Amino acid sequence: MDVIALHIISPEGTLVDAAVSAVTLPGTVGPFEVLKDHAALISSLEKGEIVYVSGGAEHRVPIASGFVEVHDNQVDACVEA
Repeated sequence: MDVIALHIISPEGTLVDAAVSAVTLPGTVGPFEVLKDHAALISSLEKGEIVYVSGGAEHRVPIASGFVEVHDNQVDACVEA
């Protein structure tokens, strides 16, 4: 069930605005996964891929860097793509 609101934006515009069930992000101290009811956090992101599952399908967004805020089943990432 897709219960996390994922928003990925870049200077060029919105890359992703979707309901997802899981998100894996390339944190600067290592990759981490966000599932439903994840603890609130803010993290910087390094070059890699944001991988998310929506509607049972896996999607990948390559990024160069960025940061993310996680709170209340919402993931907001601001990235350089």
